Amino acid sequence: MPFGEVVVGSPGSGKSTYAYGKHQLFTALERPISVVNLDPANDALPYPCAIDISELITLQDVMDEHALGPNGAMLFCLEHLEANFDWLEQRLVELGENAYVVFDLPGQVELSTNHDSLRNIVRRLVKLGFRLCAVHLCDAHYVTTAANYVAVLLLSLRAMMQLELPHINVLSKVDLITKYGELEFNLDFYTEVQDLSYLSNSLQQSAPRFAELNQRICSLIEDYSLVGFETLAVEDKESMLHLTRVIDRATGYIFTPKGTAYGDAYAMFTTAAGPLQDPGADVHAVQERWVDHRAEYDEFEKGQWRREGEALRAAKDREERDRKSKPKGIRIRNPVDTSTVQT
Repeated sequence: MPFGEVVVGSPGSGKSTYAYGKHQLFTALERPISVVNLDPANDALPYPCAIDISELITLQDVMDEHALGPNGAMLFCLEHLEANFDWLEQRLVELGENAYVVFDLPGQVELSTNHDSLRNIVRRLVKLGFRLCAVHLCDAHYVTTAANYVAVLLLSLRAMMQLELPHINVLSKVDLITKYGELEFNLDFYTEVQDLSYLSNSLQQSAPRFAELNQRICSLIEDYSLVGFETLAVEDKESMLHLTRVIDRATGYIFTPKGTAYGDAYAMFTTAAGPLQDPGADVHAVQERWVDHRAEYDEFEKGQWRREGEALRAAKDREERDRKSKPKGIRIRNPVDTSTVQT
């Protein structure tokens, strides 16, 4: 059974960077992965691409042929992919029945909020047997202002209702969040979407004309009570591993390396349904790492990397010395068996 991720998000949220980081991580873990580019405007792919929509259609060709702007041409491209879904299906079949596929989508938010082509494509992928999870990336700097945070909440809620998949909302680039100003509340307030009434003062000051509208939007989000966020720093291994575990639980994927047998049923279900124990699961630890004491942690990690490098160099030097000091073996020719020699 193939598994996969549908990676969506606004432009600049880090979708292609995430797909590249996921490819590097899975390659190191020896997990199967194939990245599919469904962005017809992305002509500078940072990752090895298993399937590229540019083989079917490109944004520039549509703009030139139909005199459309970038947004209209992007919608045309997704509609063309939907109409030619057999092209995508044939190439996905070639990846194998145990493939793990990351679909890198364009950044136009209307594709995942109110346009039907992407949803129809996702539904057809599910009919093919794919176990999919939507990974919605939102730039973490939006939480530094109340108005942007409410907008991101509304966007995430709309995408969840549109795609109709197991859904993981992610605050990406959390390692850069301090560059955009101090947070009004602790990070868990934003990831857990706690009482939004605490934002009323900030919303009133930033946009007094829309105070009632903002209040109604906050009430709508709280009534659904669906939105929550994970955090992500792509260059941090622990952060990527944590998000991978969250997505695996959403899709029901359990990875066993080659050459190992499946464990007993209790151990497998404990891994799939038990509480996450890794550092990334604690948002307070994430805040301490990236917000409160980032400089100290960076210095500590640099020291660790330096010691690891010194240890590797020392081990390499020992191997080289042992190789040089080892006496060369003397080759002895097989003696002649004189008992068989006739005189």
